Order: sequence, then C-alpha cells, then structure tokens
Amino acid sequence: MTDKQAHTGHTVEKIGGTTMSRSRELIDSLYKREGPDGTPYNRVFVVSAFGGITDLLLEHKKSGTPGVYGLFANADNDHAWSDALNKVAEAMCDTHGEILSEPGDQRMADDFVRERIEGARSCLIDLQRLCSYGHFRLNEHMLTIRELLSGLGEAHSAFVTSLLLNREGVNARAVDLTGWRDDEVVTLEERITRAFEDVDFATELPVVTGYAQCKGGLMREFDRGYSEVTFSQIAALTGAREAVIHKEFHLSSADPKLVGVEAVQKIGRTNYDVADQLSNMGMEAIHPRAAKTLRRAGIPLRVANAFEPEDPGTLIDEEAAGEPRVEMVTGLGVYALELFEQDMVGVKGYDTTVLDVLTRHKVRIVAKSSNANTITHYVDAPLKSVRRVEQDLRKLYPSAELSARNLAIVAAIGGDLSGLKVMLRGLSALDAAGIEPIAVQQTTRDVDVQFVVPKDKMADTIRQLHKELVEPAETAGKTAELHAA
Repeated sequence: MTDKQAHTGHTVEKIGGTTMSRSRELIDSLYKREGPDGTPYNRVFVVSAFGGITDLLLEHKKSGTPGVYGLFANADNDHAWSDALNKVAEAMCDTHGEILSEPGDQRMADDFVRERIEGARSCLIDLQRLCSYGHFRLNEHMLTIRELLSGLGEAHSAFVTSLLLNREGVNARAVDLTGWRDDEVVTLEERITRAFEDVDFATELPVVTGYAQCKGGLMREFDRGYSEVTFSQIAALTGAREAVIHKEFHLSSADPKLVGVEAVQKIGRTNYDVADQLSNMGMEAIHPRAAKTLRRAGIPLRVANAFEPEDPGTLIDEEAAGEPRVEMVTGLGVYALELFEQDMVGVKGYDTTVLDVLTRHKVRIVAKSSNANTITHYVDAPLKSVRRVEQDLRKLYPSAELSARNLAIVAAIGGDLSGLKVMLRGLSALDAAGIEPIAVQQTTRDVDVQFVVPKDKMADTIRQLHKELVEPAETAGKTAELHAA
C-alpha cells in the first residue's frame, strides 16, 4: 500500500456472476455512488465472470456437464473441446453485446475475447502435441489448464465493466491479475501488491479480476471459491475499511422460496462465528478462508443486495452476539456414513482411520456423532465418493457393518442461542407437523442445533422450524403450546 493509498477509508466490493450479468442496471445505483465531481471514489470492485461463463469454461456447477476443461481432459479428438471454446467466445460476445451500447466499445470487447480465446486455443493445441510424446503427461498439467481457462472469464468481465463505466463518465481501470502471458510466477500477495502499486483510490475506480494467477495456484485448494479468496486478500493488503459482497438478495433467515418472501427476515447484524456455521451448511456468506483473512485483518464484511442500494444489508464482524436469537434456518442434503463395529469399545484408532479415508477421498464432513461401537459421519459429497470410502473401510474393517443413508441436516443457527430452548421447541414443532427426526445434536457453544431428517422432509422441516423459531413473537411458540395442550 502506497502513501497515496494509506488512510483512504476505501472499501473492497465483490460482485457475483449473476449480478454481473445485470451490470447495466447497476450503473447509477452501485457503480456511480461517487462521481468525478471532486468526491473521492475510494472503492475497489472485484468481479466474477458473467453468469454462466465459468460453467462453459470448466463444468456446470450443479449438473456437472463438462465445459472446455472437462472435454479437453477426456478428449479423443480436438473437435469437442475446440467447439466448446467457440461456444464460450459466442457467449462472451453475446453477453457484452447486451451490456455495451456503443459500437466502438463492442468492437474492443470482441477483439479482447478473440485474443484471449485464440491464445488459450493455441496453448491447448500445443500442450496436446507436447503430450503426444511419452516423456510428458497431460494429467500433470490439467490444474494449470483449469486455472488458465477460469481466468478468461474474469478477465473478460473486468475489461467489459471498465469499458461500460468509462463510457458512463467513471474513471474505471481494469486490473488484470490473471497473469496472461506473464513470464514470472509470483505469490498471491506479490501479485496483488504489484497490481495496486500505482492505483490512486481517490481518483480512479479499479475493476479487478476475481481470479489471480499465483505460485501454487488458487484452484488447487479453493477450486471455484477462488474469487472470494482474492477479494479478501485485496481488502487485507490494501487496508480496506470494509469488505462488501453484493448479491441479488439479502442474507436472510431462510430461503424465501421455501418459507415465503413475507416470512423471511434480513439478518442485519451477525458475527464471523455465525458465518462459519452458515458455510458449514453450504450457505456461504463468504468462503471460510476468506472470512479468516478478513477477521485477522480486523475488516468487517457487509453482505448487501445490489439492487437495493439504500439498504445497508447485513454486517458481519467480530463483535459478540447481542440478544439471543435464531438468525437462520437452513438445510443441506448429506449422506450419513455409519460404521458399526462391536469390538470398537475401548479400542483407539477407529475414528482416526475413518477420518484419514474421508480426507484421502476429499469428502467434506458436515457433522459427526459416535457412541460405544458406532461412528457416524454426515458428509457433503457425491454418492460415488461415498461408495469409494465404504470400499476402503470394508478392506480395513472386514467385520464391521457399513451403511450410507441419504438424509438431510436442517440447522437453526445464531450467534447466541442460550436460553431459547431451541432443541425442545424445534422437536415439539416437528412432532406437531408429523416429522420424526432421525437424530438431533447441539454443541456447548450455543451457536447451532442440527436436526437430521429424511431427505424428502428437508423443506418441510425448514418451514416448521422457521415458523417456530424465527417468525414474529406472537406466533413463536404457538405450535409447541398447542402440542403441549
């Protein structure tokens, strides 16, 4: 951070892909809150690729349909992945064609896409040719290829957004951290520090790629969560006053599609402890590693609705929870991997062995429980990964009984749940609704209570718990009281 940048009180703000695709709607409400009329900008925007582009480059995030990366990894010929790369170029041009209104800007964006796409195509062709020789193995380069392809999306969105804003009178500057044609490998900290050396936060608005090429690679550890890691590092390294994530919705007490728009409540204020619990349940306000970076730097995080600029959103910081309350009810589909071994009683090592196998297969643990002869891990993973874990454990413990059940965990989460009788009230509400939990657990920290239910009961469980634990005081407890009567 230079002397010019010091003490500017700037914010670092991240915009997700779906929101990015509506950039034209955000010109006045988001990007132009401060203008070139003497008021300092003091803002940095970190952008994701436009909606759907990363899916085309890598694979569809939900369906797993292969994009360029997946087709290249399993290529029998050049046509499939090369055709997919053409589709990426078309999608990019269609996207910025809708966002940019000036023909000159559109031509510049078209040229940018052509240069990046054809550069990537040449790289992949050369790599295929090189790996046709026995001394070179394609699988050794696939992570690098994944990073190269991913960076194309963010470079495009940063370039297009800077063109859009400059046309609107904003002194925007695209900051490309993707390392395109860079012949030097540096750390993430070095990459960011060098990129911001001559940036004046007061007089220009940096629009930065969410992907940053660096030593070791971001995707090796974070895969598609890399943009939030980049975002948090920029905030920490530039000494931001606040970090902001702009979404299409508020951070709310439940999914409004499940419980109704009128029933949900904006969280408003919470802490990083709650953010960690949300992340564990797949409801990431921010990637856990990014949250750790901000927490250590003493930077609060604000989650805001990009389309409601007058609303301050939800502030997440290190402050202790205020009045006890349930802040969110959310659910996650899991597999309950259960190992029963009669001879486990009094014998050490079973738990460590199971954890080693889960780690080897990169299976994420959401929760766990155990008794004298049974260990159950609730995991968030594809069924094929769970089956591989089962196979390994059967070899290690041939006399054990192993099972994997498709269930769901619904969690009631809050910074302080003490005195609320969340477990008791929750069980009463579910009983009144005819829902029988398979398991329930609560830790001594009083930040969450988890109800394990059949997968097909997850939505109903969320609705019932939200009605009982979150909705207005005049209805809270009503279900339990009726049931008790």
